[in-house]
Parts: sequence; C-alpha cells; structure tokens
Amino acid sequence: MALERQVRAKLAGKRDPAQEQEAQEWIESILGEKFPKGQAYEDVLHDGQVLCKVLNKLKPGSIPKINESGGQFKMMENINNFQKALTEYGVPKIDLFQTVDLYEKKDIGAVTGCIFALGRTTYKHAEWKGPWLGPKPSEENKREFDEETIAQGKAVIGLQAGSNKGATQAGTNAGAARRIIIGK
Repeated sequence: MALERQVRAKLAGKRDPAQEQEAQEWIESILGEKFPKGQAYEDVLHDGQVLCKVLNKLKPGSIPKINESGGQFKMMENINNFQKALTEYGVPKIDLFQTVDLYEKKDIGAVTGCIFALGRTTYKHAEWKGPWLGPKPSEENKREFDEETIAQGKAVIGLQAGSNKGATQAGTNAGAARRIIIGK
C-alpha cells in the first residue's frame, strides 16, 4: 500500500495547476462555452467528449462520431478516437497519453502535456486562425554560403577561441601569500 501511495504522490507532483488552468481556458475559448461550475478539470475531460469536440473545431470532421452515452468502453473509444485524430493532425506520438491516464485519472499531467502539444501543433496549420496554446515551435532557417564566404570565415579567429594578446600572469593574486615562520 505504501508503494501505491508513493506512486500517486509522484504523479500528483507532475500536475501544474497553472498549466491546467491555461489548457482549460484554451479549450473553453475554442468551444465557446465554460466548463460546468463545480466540476474538476479532469472530470470534465474524463469521457473524451470535450477533447473530441475541440479537435472537430480545429479540423472539422476529424472525429465523425462522438459517443455521448453508453458504458465505459464507449467513453474510452472517444479517447482512442481523439488520440488517433491527434496523430493525423500532426501531434507527435511521444506527446500522446494513454487512455487510462485520462479515463482512470492516473496521469492528468500527461493529458495536459498532450493538450499543450496539440496547441503547439495548431501553429503549423495555416487554416487555424487562433487561439493558440503554448509557444510557437521553431522553424528551420537553413543558410547557404558560397565558397568565398566560407574561406573568409575560416580566416577569422572567433572570440570563443580567446585571444592571447598581452596575456601574462602579471598582477594575478591568488590570495594572501603563505608565510612560514621558523622558530616559533
């Protein structure tokens, strides 16, 4: 029982309330509706319906059927459909969470991380005009140099290499000199 408690404490430590609040506000702004009052963040996301609706707003028709009733398998199917649509939208597989992380509330931090990954991926879709979540991913900025410019660059000693002009040890002092007194 002690190990289970330690695991739960570790997973709870991964959660960042500020990030969860930011993700919730982003979801609410996309859907145009607030989360129900008195319900926790993870309880609203629990069955996958809200997440499926978000992805359908970002890319209409990406999840054709959202199960709104039925047993736990139907609700877990929503989460699986959401994850499949995420990879098709361009979210890296490494950023996905496992179905039980959300449905059984085992790792809500991973779910929030996945929502942030989705928010970052929206920057790559020109058809999406915002709102965005998280920082914009960097883009490649490849540069081409001609042979003359490369040769000029080889002749320059960079400042990282240092300079030895006037380098001496004059004036250096490593603290007080050691005094050896004989006869005391």
